[in-house]
Amino acid sequence: MIEKFIVLDTETTNDIECPIVYDIGFAVIDKSGFVYEKFSFVVADVFLNEELMSSAYFIEKIPMYWEQIKKGERVLKRLYNIRKVIIETMIKYNTKIVIAHNARFDYISTATTQRYLTKSKFRYFFPYGTEFWDTLKMAREVFKDDEDYYIFCTENDYLTKNNSVKLTAEILYRYLTNDNSFIESHTGLEDVLIEKEIFVECIRRNPNINGKLW
Repeated sequence: MIEKFIVLDTETTNDIECPIVYDIGFAVIDKSGFVYEKFSFVVADVFLNEELMSSAYFIEKIPMYWEQIKKGERVLKRLYNIRKVIIETMIKYNTKIVIAHNARFDYISTATTQRYLTKSKFRYFFPYGTEFWDTLKMAREVFKDDEDYYIFCTENDYLTKNNSVKLTAEILYRYLTNDNSFIESHTGLEDVLIEKEIFVECIRRNPNINGKLW
């Protein structure tokens, strides 16, 4: 049986210390990057709350979301039902592995939103036993000392103040596709589809890499 994974990305409002999710995208993939199913949800409990959305990081995208919801490109759904779909999908594909770039943030954002909306009656978004893999951690291992990637970052001014390579999903994807004009969408599903390519490349270079966040 081919091993399957969930790649997930969230977009949030509120502040970085207490992120509240309004956009959840995820896809089911295998190690080759083949996509079996993909989902794009807008969290109704949050998105319809004007006060909460007033501090959204990409507030200018709200009209775009409404247009895409009307076209059926994204589904407006309560967090309770989004969580139900994710759990059903994990069961369907027999996977307990959820992958994200900077997975700690997505783990925190989903748990924080769950607690906020249920007044802490339910504290965890993902079921017990879910394994979180972090493509940022994986990329550090694979690309940090890669000479070609260092040259790419040097030539394009993608170095930190400490002269280390930057490992954002956007820059990694630019390198992998040789497309320096690529701009990350900062919408859930679209970012999932670039982050899964980072995962695939890390696995290709090191099949035994430990991607676990913890």
